[in-house]
Amino acid sequence: MVTGAAQGLGHGVAQTLLRSGYAVAFVDKSSDMLDAAVQALGAPAGQALACVADVTDAKSMAHAVEATASTLGTVSVLVNNAGVSRDRLLLKMTDADWDDVIHVNTRSLYVCCRAVLPAMMLQRHGRIINISSRAWLGNRGQTNYSASKGAVISFSRSLALETADQGITVNTIAPGIHDTPMFRQLRESVQESLARSVPMGRVGTAQDVAAAVEFFADERSSYITGQTLYVCGGRSLAGMSV
Repeated sequence: MVTGAAQGLGHGVAQTLLRSGYAVAFVDKSSDMLDAAVQALGAPAGQALACVADVTDAKSMAHAVEATASTLGTVSVLVNNAGVSRDRLLLKMTDADWDDVIHVNTRSLYVCCRAVLPAMMLQRHGRIINISSRAWLGNRGQTNYSASKGAVISFSRSLALETADQGITVNTIAPGIHDTPMFRQLRESVQESLARSVPMGRVGTAQDVAAAVEFFADERSSYITGQTLYVCGGRSLAGMSV
């Protein structure tokens, strides 16, 4: 199950997992975008499911998990990717800017993990992969977003301790600057400046993040939990935001 799977990094992750042989539930709140995203992949019957759901609403996610279980099987891998940003300097930030980002980016973890954990505990196996951001280290104009992504890491570490003795791992991926619809909306000069700020000299792709997700989903990572993996071209070592 991949949340925020209608576009951007979430879609790239879901697509990669599907091509690697996983049956994938694509979760998003936009039904039109979600249906189009799933249909465009041409997945075999029984391999992909479009689940329209609000990741911050417990009943909505419970229905999504039930639909997935009845169609594809028990959710054994959850990728919490859905999130929003409302970038502004703190003194220009509205209450809604703060509340929306904190609400979506943190409550979704609580709601989605709680929805899948009972079945994972029953089968004593599960992989939870939460998408944070290099921005948790701090970015100008992102006090709300950075705070929410720092919470993702703290949440993951705590949940890893709660589930470690039950065959469940909880890990975090912290992407840097990636080629997403949001990135492509920036002015070309800003895109170029951001790319130059990456030590490796390029922005990342959805496939870069998907490769890290695949690793954490696989049995090869069964002895790794509570960890954060940066997928940022070295920017966590050297970069401030531009």
